[in-house]
Order: sequence, then C-alpha cells, then structure tokens
Amino acid sequence: MQITHSRPVLNTSLPAQFRQVRMELARESGRPEGDAGVAYVMIAPLDADSRIDPELWRQHRRACRIARFHRNSEDCLGHLVHLPAGGWAFHYDIGTDMPDELGFQFANERFAVGDCVSVNEDGKMHTFRVALVSRL
Repeated sequence: MQITHSRPVLNTSLPAQFRQVRMELARESGRPEGDAGVAYVMIAPLDADSRIDPELWRQHRRACRIARFHRNSEDCLGHLVHLPAGGWAFHYDIGTDMPDELGFQFANERFAVGDCVSVNEDGKMHTFRVALVSRL
C-alpha cells in the first residue's frame, strides 16, 4: 500500500471523535504483570461505544496512525488499515519491512480504558490492555 504525503495532518483539522489510544501488553506466560514497555499507540476515530468508526476512518485514513514500542527493538510507525474482509491491521510503511499485524476482532472490540484487545504479531496472538484513551 502506497501512502502519499502531500501535506501534514493537523490535529485541529480532525473530527472530535479522534482519540489517542495506548495499549500495553497484558499479563501472559512469562510476564505475569504484563509489560508497559511493549505497547502500541493508535490514533483513530472512535464512535460513542468506543469502537473504531470505519466511516470516519475512510474520510481521514492518513491520520489513522500506529506506533509500535517493543523492548529491545526499534520503534515502528505505520497506519491503521481496514481490510477488505472488514478487519483491521497495523501496516508499517514507514522505514521498515515488517509484516502487517492483525487486530483480532477489532471491528467489534471496544477501546476503553481497562478493556483488552488482541494483536497477532508474527503468527502469535498477544493480549493488550487499553491503558489510556485521550482526546487529540
């Protein structure tokens, strides 16, 4: 997927539904306390039920971004993409050749503080807890 960057997206130009969502690794085998150093920060429009709003995503897809933070690896930047089958993925198109990471059931998941969502990283599912949701 090629994304053109004609002019910067300004937070003030986005609808009020846009949020910054921080998701941190929840507890899993080998990490009983989880790990705040393994996280994603997503910029996306959320509807009244705290779900990703696909219509606003279509209108502002360049602004729907993802940042991936994993201990002992380089941070990655990319975009939130809507897949043809209706799912969502993180596409790392900025300075990396990483494969897309799929959000498990993101179309139905809520992104509210305390809720959990799952991301498929290299064929392995990991659960992340929504740690922060803030306005832009």
